[in-house]
Amino acid sequence: MKRYGYAYITAAFFLITISGHWILGWFAFVDEAAQHGESPELSAYLIQVGRDTLENWQSEFLQLLWQVVGLAYFLYVGSPSSKENDDRMEAKIDELLKIGAGEKAEALIAALDERYMRTHGHAKPHGHGT
Repeated sequence: MKRYGYAYITAAFFLITISGHWILGWFAFVDEAAQHGESPELSAYLIQVGRDTLENWQSEFLQLLWQVVGLAYFLYVGSPSSKENDDRMEAKIDELLKIGAGEKAEALIAALDERYMRTHGHAKPHGHGT
């Protein structure tokens, strides 16, 4: 529960709000049908509520989903625009550790990489041949 709590809460909000939208939409549909002297039909309601729901999702939900999830994905895969010079900064710090810590530098850098789950290696200085 703790690990996926945000997803569960989001799913609950989604289910509650979509159910509320459809239930209140049904009452509005029944009221409108009564005003026109017609009996409400479920098939006509499903077409109308489906159209309204997709229209709302297209204009707001999908746009927001693309912005949030898309940008988070690009940050995760490490697109050049998401790095913000972190690798360069890390390479500089690695070199400073080598100067300051001497022979212990490589072990210290490896320990830091392990501690901060950077097991795929740390940044290499660009253009220095190391």
